[in-house]
Amino acid sequence: MDFKLTEEHLAVQEAARDFAQNELLPGVIERDEHQKFPAEQIRKMGELGFMGMMVDPKYGGGGMDTVSYVLAMEEISKVDASASVVMSVNNSLVCWGLEKYGSEEQKQKYLPRLASGEIIGAFCLSEPEAGSDATMQRTTAVDMGDHYLLNGTKNWITNGSTASVYLVIAQTNPELRHKGINALIVEKGMPGFEVGPKENKLGIRGSDTHSLMFTDVKVPKENRIGEDGFGFKFAMSTLNGGRIGIASQALGIASGAYELALKYSKERKAFGVPIAQHQAIQFKLADMATNIDAARLLCLQAAADKDAHRDYSKSGAMAKLFASKVAMETTVEAVQVHGGYGFVKEYHVERLMRDAKITQIYEGTSEIQKIVISREILK
Repeated sequence: MDFKLTEEHLAVQEAARDFAQNELLPGVIERDEHQKFPAEQIRKMGELGFMGMMVDPKYGGGGMDTVSYVLAMEEISKVDASASVVMSVNNSLVCWGLEKYGSEEQKQKYLPRLASGEIIGAFCLSEPEAGSDATMQRTTAVDMGDHYLLNGTKNWITNGSTASVYLVIAQTNPELRHKGINALIVEKGMPGFEVGPKENKLGIRGSDTHSLMFTDVKVPKENRIGEDGFGFKFAMSTLNGGRIGIASQALGIASGAYELALKYSKERKAFGVPIAQHQAIQFKLADMATNIDAARLLCLQAAADKDAHRDYSKSGAMAKLFASKVAMETTVEAVQVHGGYGFVKEYHVERLMRDAKITQIYEGTSEIQKIVISREILK
């Protein structure tokens, strides 16, 4: 069992770290404060290949493995979780879903621009009454012969106003329940498609989260992904991989907070010595480091399972459940280590603490992860 990263993995990790420190760190506090979408930074991430890391090179992607993706997500998330969630959705949900299940025409039409970051995508599953219970879709896609007529509302959509391509999950045959759900590719600008107001959020404030409204939107039949009724399976399969991305985001938030706390503990003095020399602080740092290493191993295990084409339902859910818990605990302790300064925006840790919470909620709450894990271990 070899835990060493390859030279290629180390190169990806270093490139992501350099980008995060040089391009994302400047202005990250102001973007959070003013809820400003990191448009220029996302464009540069696309140029560097971070928006389509796992996409086959024949569609303009990097052709990298999931381990590389996890390493890059951690480094980006250490600095700016608002940027990393855009990267996660585009890679894990939109690009992967299209490449895995889309038709060749759909791949040719959308993947090259998505992988390059020329455009970005959004994944539209949640609704006012369909969050954790994704079978309760109220958005309808009525079969009209050569097109579907799409009506309904989607909530909490990352990249809501900035995306150009939206993967929308909708109910076509209510009597079939989840077996009557379809996944449709909707493009910005289609008549009847409206983007609602931006949500004013606790954390990841730089990402744009919106409700989406569809009123008699005509979606061509060729924009359906897979066979009729495949939408629910598409959503669940895609979210399995998405959990690895969010687990890696949580890992990055935790490790970013830990690195800041470790640095601060060596500089700040109390009772005549750096606070790192006080056992109370040492024990906090020890717990942080141990938990982060454990979370990283779970993330890499899930990534390795995916790359080896093993079932990663359980390992992905475990990684997200544990890493998101570690993100919350670590960021709270990082604020504590900083004392009063931790409560001040310029020291970054309060923002990381606010960003951490969403990792326990989106792409499957912690409670849903426990359902997935228990279902797998009780088979």
